[in-house]
Amino acid sequence: MKFAKVLAEDNRPTPALIDDKSRRYWPLNELQAQFSGSLDELIANWEDVAAGLGAQGAGKSLEGVKVLAPLAPKRNIFCVGKNYHEHAAEFSKSGFDHSAKDGEIAPEFPVIFTKTPDSVIGHLDPIPPHAGVTQQLDYEAELGVIIGKGGRGISKENAYAHVWGYTIINDVTARDLQKNHRQWFLGKSLDGFCPMGPWIVTADEFNPENATIKCWVNEELRQQANVNALIFDIPALIECLSAGIELKPGDVISTGTPVGVGIGFTPPRFLHPGDNVRIEIEGIGTLENRIDQD
Repeated sequence: MKFAKVLAEDNRPTPALIDDKSRRYWPLNELQAQFSGSLDELIANWEDVAAGLGAQGAGKSLEGVKVLAPLAPKRNIFCVGKNYHEHAAEFSKSGFDHSAKDGEIAPEFPVIFTKTPDSVIGHLDPIPPHAGVTQQLDYEAELGVIIGKGGRGISKENAYAHVWGYTIINDVTARDLQKNHRQWFLGKSLDGFCPMGPWIVTADEFNPENATIKCWVNEELRQQANVNALIFDIPALIECLSAGIELKPGDVISTGTPVGVGIGFTPPRFLHPGDNVRIEIEGIGTLENRIDQD
């Protein structure tokens, strides 16, 4: 199943069941009268709500309906850097990586950083350029993992049992801030720097070990890879994060980006106002955002 948060007729954010092929949606509070919460609450109470949940009747058209970011995370998004070999190599050659050990290309352990909840925006929302703060805006197409069952000390063998679903994330980055400040948090966490969506597909309907991720900038294909090429796969990331941090329902893990980001070109090809970034992950959908003109 696919779920989104839409702006309903009463202008209220409403969680909904989605059929992206027919472009129809069903508000969850109409499918289950006892449920009137958010998608975050749906995830946290999935075992109680899921039974019998499914499309009923013709639903409503998605045409002209605003699709919001599916989640409003209460905690920072967990992100992973340099998690595809070819991207790690392009980052190393770019001169922007001040985090690596001498001679290191692929990291020995997962490189973990975070993005703030306020960085999250939805499908078709404009990405603020922050022109007074950065001049080197870049894109990173990534698979997002949504935690369902929380826990600490989760083993790789049991990791997928803790995954509720998957979404698309654009890990927008201010490369000059990332480079100048060495720690990546500031360059990754400016407001609007985490487009997410357009919806979440539940874990039972998506194969994270064989799905293609693609990214276009102004209709030019820049990134294309299979998510099975991750250096540290999803179970390894969940085991690493949960070793000393209790993961909670609704937590988001952004798994890293493949080769083809702006700094991988010579000279670098940064984003500018008006540029359009479109990310597609097979089995999930398409996330599209334009750099704001202001």
